[in-house]
Amino acid sequence: MDYVITTLENLAGQTALANLTLGNYLMIIVGCIFLYLAIKKDYEPLLLIPIAFGMILVNIYPDIIAEPADGANGGLLYYFYQLDEWSILPSLIFLGVGALTDFGPLIANPASFLLGAAAQFGIFTAYLIAILMGFNDKAAAAISIIGGADGPTSIFLCGKLGQTEYMGPIAVAAYSYMSLVPIIQPPIMKLFTTKEERQIKMAQLRPVSQLEKILFPIIVTLVVCILLPTTAPLVGMLMLGNLFKQAGNVNQLAETASNALMYIVVILLGTSVGATTSAEAFLKMTTLKIVALGLVAFAVGTAAGVLFGKIMCKVTGGKINPLIGSAGVSAVPMAARVSQKVGSEADPTNFLLMHAMGPNVAGVIGTAVAAGVFMAIFGV
Repeated sequence: MDYVITTLENLAGQTALANLTLGNYLMIIVGCIFLYLAIKKDYEPLLLIPIAFGMILVNIYPDIIAEPADGANGGLLYYFYQLDEWSILPSLIFLGVGALTDFGPLIANPASFLLGAAAQFGIFTAYLIAILMGFNDKAAAAISIIGGADGPTSIFLCGKLGQTEYMGPIAVAAYSYMSLVPIIQPPIMKLFTTKEERQIKMAQLRPVSQLEKILFPIIVTLVVCILLPTTAPLVGMLMLGNLFKQAGNVNQLAETASNALMYIVVILLGTSVGATTSAEAFLKMTTLKIVALGLVAFAVGTAAGVLFGKIMCKVTGGKINPLIGSAGVSAVPMAARVSQKVGSEADPTNFLLMHAMGPNVAGVIGTAVAAGVFMAIFGV
């Protein structure tokens, strides 16, 4: 009888219930909410499901991301996470994004670069606010990139600046805001525009030749990477992926980069990012500050893009719909879809998607350039 009791006590002691804290339960609930948003509401499920599941796993079994110690192996997700710290997974994500994205709208309307640049204003605003809130300059830079709604770039810069202690909250905030673009952006877009502005119909974009599409990634790589060499892992992979897409004779590479490889990387990156959110590491006042700063950066970036769109609307005599400026944040293609949705609410016959893709793609490049500027400032 004693043997049975001892066995049952040992089994009970080995369950997670014996070690879970109130914080762990809270994070598990947050993970379940994320799963609900991803599955039921369809908020970027490819990103949010692995992140949420990693969040649940680490709060049930913290050793799943434990570092190797005393000759013992590390946890499974520790090795996934190393690929984040080494900037491998963010760069591969950019390869896939490039292979998926049509740069034609940006080439057809180069003025979109200005809208993409304007949306980066939120990044530098958040940087200054973070400094005022007591973060050191490198941490402030890493946090501010959340404003681009670009998870891979946020992770990339965080690793390059040696701010890995903040990587979990930064990555979760960045990917959360990417997923919540359809909720956060519309109120800001409507606040800064009139119904008449939202109803503006833009002229059809000019056709873009295949030669232009092939030359574009080559030229952008040369210009950006010569001026800011540290952006080569991101911009270089983005443009390489797009060159696969446009070359016409390497369809196998384009297909692999945009599908199989992309999905594998998303699984590894998502689960490892989620696994950085253990209650002990995540439930801190610093995390709340990072989440708040990310929201400020994202909101200011959206507003800056729309306001610059209004300026362009005036300058062009009403030929530019200001709504496309909001797509200057680099959440591709969600931000462009939101521009289309808000525009069609004002006028169901309005079609802004392709026009918004120009600033959207410019925003991806712009956020990578902003990261490169920070790395140049800090001599990384």
